[in-house]
Amino acid sequence: MRRLFAACLALASFLTAGAAPADTLAITHIEVIDATGAPPQRDMTVIVRDGRIAELGTSDVVHAPPDVKTVDGSGKYLIPGLWDMHVHTVFGDWLPRDEKVVLPLFVANGITGVRDMGGDLDVLTKWRASIAAGRLLGPRMFIAGPMLDGPVPRFPSSAPVANAADARRIVDDLKARGVDFIKIQSLIPRDGYFAAADEAHKLGIVFVGHVPDAVRASEASNAGQKSIEHFTGIFEGSTPIEDQLIKGPKSLGLNVKNFDPARAKALIALMAKNQTWQVPTLVWERGQWLVDDIDLSHDPLIKYAPSAWKDHTWPMFVSDIKKDMDTDPLPVRKKFVQMELDMTLAMFRAGVPFMAGTDTAAGVHIFPGFSLHQELVLFQRAGLTPMEALQTATLNPAKFMGRTADLGTVEKGKLADLVLLDANPLEDIANTQKIRGVVLAGRYFDRAALDRMLRGVEKAAAAEPVPAKQGGTP
Repeated sequence: MRRLFAACLALASFLTAGAAPADTLAITHIEVIDATGAPPQRDMTVIVRDGRIAELGTSDVVHAPPDVKTVDGSGKYLIPGLWDMHVHTVFGDWLPRDEKVVLPLFVANGITGVRDMGGDLDVLTKWRASIAAGRLLGPRMFIAGPMLDGPVPRFPSSAPVANAADARRIVDDLKARGVDFIKIQSLIPRDGYFAAADEAHKLGIVFVGHVPDAVRASEASNAGQKSIEHFTGIFEGSTPIEDQLIKGPKSLGLNVKNFDPARAKALIALMAKNQTWQVPTLVWERGQWLVDDIDLSHDPLIKYAPSAWKDHTWPMFVSDIKKDMDTDPLPVRKKFVQMELDMTLAMFRAGVPFMAGTDTAAGVHIFPGFSLHQELVLFQRAGLTPMEALQTATLNPAKFMGRTADLGTVEKGKLADLVLLDANPLEDIANTQKIRGVVLAGRYFDRAALDRMLRGVEKAAAAEPVPAKQGGTP
């Protein structure tokens, strides 16, 4: 109990640590990388007032008002706040409710917004509201609630769908309960999928997620699915045996052996025509397919993992992966991981839109916040430029959500979600990890405050587990 009490005190201390004492913040002599694709703007001053960028200009023209919090940005770089567009934050007993761990890990890593791709809706709606009101420290949240899956879902936080009527009822209910979008999982039956797509269109709500096992990627794109996660269905659709793979069982080895560049090119062209967004979660894919080849025994981030992750969820994932998913020889799996990088570049060059997402914290050792920076490195490794990689976590999410008026770039009038870096991310996207400070909704957290957050997370993760009532699912 003493350890838990200490963790609670730590949480209370970092909820306000580092926040500007007034409504106005000035960042002076900073190099601004606005993520529009324009060249960096040197020696700029940014004035933040009432949670927005009030002024932005060269430091010889824009001056810090007297008696306000001023940050000297000399030698530093300012980018927009980052978004992780595929996360799970509270996910039944797999990821028990723990706002003392998962939410501050995002903020400490400059992640100022997330798209929660399936979770306990009662909890998520409370978090979303509390964060928006400034009562809870955390990233802006764009939430789905329960995932639409088959009659016997594989995951918690899921709504079972046996037929078209179930799908329509659940979409109606989730829309009424205030979700931002509908998430589709792999086991939903074919009629349920198309019914959910039709109902979502009628209600004017976006639907995203997996390409279900019973549906072709081309069909999902043509049905208006706005984003496809993990390249589900993409490689099956790039083979001449797609019908066989749809009937099952799916096989990574067969995907590799039967890959047809001509079919892949045609599918990519369709995705570009329909502007079907891709969130490949490359860091999770690599961790999944190479789970027996990556040494995680000395991972320095393990101190941020609660026992529920370390002792329950992650071992369960590893067991399932080794039993059902990585049965192909290691060289085949390594080739497939490279094929995913190649597919990323081919799609991107063809005009298919991309966003960064990581599947944290469900993925094994995929830590909230930290994983997003790893994802950006993998985008760069795939062949995207550092600016293009940066845009997958800034401008592109804003476009996807229809929020470019407020989010995604560093421009006057936009919400003040910003990250201050010690090194230039356009020289190497890995430099997004060199964080000097974070501005979240106009509140400034310096490096000392961010370090206090991380220490608070470490203490909370080590504290005695406390059962938490989970939100219900329809």
